[in-house]
Order: sequence, then structure tokens, then C-alpha cells
Amino acid sequence: MIVPNFWAEYRARSRSAGKQVTVRRHGWSMESEAEALRMAKDRAEEALGRILVGGEKLDRREPKVPYNGSDGFPIREEVLARYGEEVITRNAYGAHCLNTPRALFADIDLEPRESVRAVLYALLILTVISIAAGFALGNWRMAIGMVSLSLVLTPSVVSLARRFIIAARGGVESLALRRLHRFLEANPSWSIRLYRTPAGYRLLATHRPFEAAEDEVRDFFAKVDADPVYIRMCRNQRCFRARLTAKPWRIGISAHMRPRPGVWPVDPDKIAIRNEWITAYEARAASFAACRYLDTMGSGIVHESLRAVIELHDRRSGALDTDAPIA
Repeated sequence: MIVPNFWAEYRARSRSAGKQVTVRRHGWSMESEAEALRMAKDRAEEALGRILVGGEKLDRREPKVPYNGSDGFPIREEVLARYGEEVITRNAYGAHCLNTPRALFADIDLEPRESVRAVLYALLILTVISIAAGFALGNWRMAIGMVSLSLVLTPSVVSLARRFIIAARGGVESLALRRLHRFLEANPSWSIRLYRTPAGYRLLATHRPFEAAEDEVRDFFAKVDADPVYIRMCRNQRCFRARLTAKPWRIGISAHMRPRPGVWPVDPDKIAIRNEWITAYEARAASFAACRYLDTMGSGIVHESLRAVIELHDRRSGALDTDAPIA
């Protein structure tokens, strides 16, 4: 996990035969902006050389985003606080987030995800039936009409059928908890703190520290049906993550943090605009919690190295404040 304090960007240029090639690269540092700039310069000049000499097809400019999806590329967010290995940052929409290389968090979204595979299977079956019917009746116009109707209605029908099946099996909450219970029955040494979030559940494993790349982590994510976006972030950033404050739109703040897209650092002449939004957000978010602690499941073991992380998460997220609404 890399969460730098300083960022810089450098442009490397070369002009040959009347054509200019410009490459921009980021640099980062824990120590100083000057060190970040040196790194950016080295990376930009290396990339320029690979393009000019080696003929490689490299991006001329790296995207300025919180996570660029590259293995080992740092988290590009404002650092709010450091607690040993753990880092609290402000994400792209303004909320505080805990980043940890060792405490296994998992987000479970209770909103049913539409299955593209199920829709494609249904479309295939209906298309075959339509063609067979057209062949049997000698009416190809009817077959084409049935295929067209299938293309329009199948996604909605599959979604409705899936929701009906989920409801018949006890609902999304019951299914999520059942998956967790099954996992814990098969892994009795595990201990999980269960939290409620506005969109579902948050799980925190306490029996031992983990690394995001472990096979056991991958298996856990799959068995509890963790959010795919969260899984990808953990793998790419080599860490786990938990939001600690409310999402702005859930507490009546419709305006985005400016300047858009909320990536750190921002131009000095735009800091005042950003800070104005942050002041309003912090004042309103103070009355809300990000999640609520529900229960400890499994063995109940708490690894000594994780006690401080648990306390930090629960305190900064408001998880133990039963009066604060979650948002």
C-alpha cells in the first residue's frame, strides 16, 4: 500500500523532423515535493525514450485519478491522518476513508446485481425457440418479431424473475447472512465483526492480519459475494479500505466537491473553493455515522496487532453510536 504525501507531474519533450513528442508522468514521495518532481522527471524521460527509441505504444499522459488501476500505483488522495500503517484519506467525493494493508474489510452490497450471463442465456433460448417456431410454421416474420420482442423484454423479465427468486429465499439480507454463516462454519478459526451500512454490510476479520493478494482473501471475497469494484481496488492497491464518514448525497449535499474530479493535489488557486465545500460537508457529516456495529461472529478471536485498527475504525466511523443515522 502506497499513500504518498507529495505529488508532482513532469513533461518530457522531444522535437524531431518538425514533430514534437510530449510525455507527462506523475511522481510521488513521502518526504518532499522536490523528491516527487525528481521521480516524475525520471519516469517521464524513461517513457519518452521508450517511445522514441523502442517505438513502444505508451500513453503520452497518465490519467489523474484516485486509482489508476495499475498494480502498485499509489492512492492519489489527500492524506488526513496517519496511524502507524493505517492512513486516513479524503476520497474523490469528499468522504474520509481508512486505508489499511493488514485489516481485512469486505463490503457487501445488498442491491441485487444484474447477471449479464443470465440475460444472454435467456436471449439464446428465446431466439432458438423463435427460429424453431418460425421454421415449423413457415412464418419467418413471426420469428423475427418474436426475436425482436425478446431483445426488448428479456432483461426486464430476467431481473423480475431474479428478484422473485431472491424474495422467495428470504430476501437479500437473509441470503447475505446465510453465505457468511456457511463460510464461518467451514472456517471455524475466523472471527468477523459485522456492521450495517446504508447499502448492505461491512465485514472486518479480526483473528489475524491479511495481505490483499492472499488466496485466502480471494476465496473469502468470493464466498461472501463481496462488491466486485471493492475487490478490484484491493487487488490493485494492495490494501483494504473502509469509508469512515457519510456520502455527501445521503446527507443532503448535492453539490460535488470542487474542483472536479476531486483528485489530489489541486491547483493552489482552487484550494479555497475546495475548502469551502469541505467545511460545509464536515459540519453536516458530524451528525451521521458511516456504519453501525451489529455483532461479532465466528471464533471471537482478536489478533493483538488489529486491536488499534478496530478501535480506530469504530471511533472514526461512528459504528458504536446507536443514535447517529448511517449515511
